[in-house]
Amino acid sequence: MMAAEANSSILIVTTQRDDRRVLFETLDAQDFGAVYTAKDLAQALAFLQQDPKIDAVVLEFLGEAKEAVAFCAALKKDAKLSRVPVIGITAGDPAQRQWGWHKSPRGVVEWMRSPVEANEVLARVRGVLAHKPAAAAPPVVSAAVTRPPAPAAAAPIAPSPAAEREIVRYRVALGTIATAAECGGGDEGLNQIIKLICDWLQPDFVMLVASLPEETSEAQTLATYRSPELSVEAPDPLKQPTLQRLLDGGAIIHGEKAWNSVDQDQFLTFFRFETFIGLPLRDERRNTLGAILIARRSTLLTDNLVVDTLRALTGRLAAELELRRAREQGRAKGLQDTLTNLPNRLLFNDRLETTLKEAHRTGEMFAVLFIDLDRFKSINDSLGHSVGDEVLIAVSKRLRGAVRASDTVARYAGDEFTIILRHIIQREDVMRIAEKIVRVMEVPLTLADGSELHITASIGVSFYPDDAASAERLLKHADVAMYSAKGMGRNNFQTYVAVPEESHQQRLALESKLRNAEKNGELRVYYQPQVETKNEDLAGMEALIRWEHPELGMISPGFFIPLAEENGLIVPIGEWVMRTACADAQRWQARFGLNLRAGVNLSAMQLRQPNLVEVVTSVLRDTGLEANLLDLEVTESISVKSIPNLLETLQGLRDLGCHISIDDFGTGQSSLDYIKRFPADRIKIDQTFVRNIGVDPDDEAIVRATIGMAHNLNRAVVAEGVEIEEHLEFLRNEGCEELQGYLFCRPVPAATFENLLAERERLLLGVPSAEAAS
Repeated sequence: MMAAEANSSILIVTTQRDDRRVLFETLDAQDFGAVYTAKDLAQALAFLQQDPKIDAVVLEFLGEAKEAVAFCAALKKDAKLSRVPVIGITAGDPAQRQWGWHKSPRGVVEWMRSPVEANEVLARVRGVLAHKPAAAAPPVVSAAVTRPPAPAAAAPIAPSPAAEREIVRYRVALGTIATAAECGGGDEGLNQIIKLICDWLQPDFVMLVASLPEETSEAQTLATYRSPELSVEAPDPLKQPTLQRLLDGGAIIHGEKAWNSVDQDQFLTFFRFETFIGLPLRDERRNTLGAILIARRSTLLTDNLVVDTLRALTGRLAAELELRRAREQGRAKGLQDTLTNLPNRLLFNDRLETTLKEAHRTGEMFAVLFIDLDRFKSINDSLGHSVGDEVLIAVSKRLRGAVRASDTVARYAGDEFTIILRHIIQREDVMRIAEKIVRVMEVPLTLADGSELHITASIGVSFYPDDAASAERLLKHADVAMYSAKGMGRNNFQTYVAVPEESHQQRLALESKLRNAEKNGELRVYYQPQVETKNEDLAGMEALIRWEHPELGMISPGFFIPLAEENGLIVPIGEWVMRTACADAQRWQARFGLNLRAGVNLSAMQLRQPNLVEVVTSVLRDTGLEANLLDLEVTESISVKSIPNLLETLQGLRDLGCHISIDDFGTGQSSLDYIKRFPADRIKIDQTFVRNIGVDPDDEAIVRATIGMAHNLNRAVVAEGVEIEEHLEFLRNEGCEELQGYLFCRPVPAATFENLLAERERLLLGVPSAEAAS
């Protein structure tokens, strides 16, 4: 690394997730002074103003890019920031390219194409940092692309002849990469790239080979250039041990006396080649697809510039070989990652879309986690890719063990993993899972050779529908949050934070819609059954509010309930839910003769109502429901000190004959003395602990202790989040009285719940169904 690089700071501004990933990983691995990522231009400007030592900005110019152009203009007007060069990212498709080498805003001194390639990134950034005097001069000139000189500015200091030659080398190298990006596919594209290498390095010999299936030891020649001066009567390069070293993944680089440096290579010795460069061609999974061999009889300066540029070209060649291999083998793109056996990116995206549609229909919340291993590239580089693969396999197992069976864990790309956490009730549940993953990753990993390796991860979290309503934006926001976690020092998790102005506008618009939701008939009450543990028969149901907007679809209560609590709407909405649930329970009691207990949540604001007892009395009188069939649920986190006369209010409700349940037990901060004095009939164990039964012994111990404590206090226990048979058996053995969860039924509309009651009645009476009778 050059000294200038070690002290240089780079700022990345791009909305393209894949580009940001390549840029950050490539530059971060080189140990620059600092590498920043900004989610938008406003944040980028803030970074520049806070850190005057930023040496370059990598900025995308896609489409008209009006904001990016204005950003460059603002930099030029600022005396402190005008020195900062900008490297632009332009569209890969020439038809969509409005900015680039042919047309540059002031301040942009270099360009690269999207999607960016790691070695090109390194070559171009190094070129800008190492040769800042050249920034104001005409940029890359090659046979394929040219651009006019930059607008007139203060004359730069004239570089020395040696520096001029070095600048020309950089321009020719980077121009070679630029031209290669325009090459087509197939044999013609491969030959074009070989020709570019010949024009650039003036070699005497170039050969591109592809490895054949493992059962053979041969390689296939795809393209060759041989100087006319080289005799054809020479040893076969395909039969030299050098080629096997390349196909095994090694690289060989000698700028002088190659003929005497590469052991047992008769081909190099025969022609006394001074320079030899051999590079493997690898796909994204680091599988070697082939190799390129370059030789010439004169010496060559094989510095970072040459190697980085050639690696950029090998990336293009490897992509073409991968496409060719897939076509030849006639394989459809798989849905499973071959290394970890997790779903791959394609399957994950499909599942995310499916989850999104389901959540839109049911109004449920879910979360997307984007997980990136910290400094994984250094593990590959220092310990080898076999160790890297071992780490990825271990990480995949740890991630699967940290979530439920109903959640999706995928290997998205490289060392990136993604998770869909479904059926989320509270955001805090996701926070606990993310924290658990961070802790699990910190546990030292024992490798096959017995050594220990410490790995950490940075996690970004986004929520549906709070943060986005589309799969693409959910992923993007989780990715932005992940980079925030890296910026906070790595080994932590961060949730996506919307731009304040955008968030405020969204909240105002939603609040306006919420105020009209009840009178427009958009609110719904869904019911989730609660069953007796012994016989799995219905004991009651919990009433859950849903908002079905005619345009936005189902809106998650996790999103609009906090809003309703902030603006006071929760009081009339809460009373409406209670009244609706009591009316439905009374109607079903009359029709089916079944005394179902209706559970209704009370918010903190409702509990502050001085007339709450009178309100409940009125609801029971108007609906005709017996008081002992109304179960009022109060979350454990509600503080006695923050709500005047809370215990007296709850006792008044019990005096009416209503039942009181402590909801979300185990997640609050209550003392045991508080629980002892709390006038409650039931304790509901939070799903956070229940879903880890069979996975986490600590959570099992908490569930077991909670059941024992509740029974000692003469309280019944309801377990939430029961999803699999293992949960059922554990809770049954521990004496838990009632269960609630997806193992039995998800929350359903009133009509569906009524059909469920009718089906129960039919089965008990032994009456054949209409379908069977027909």
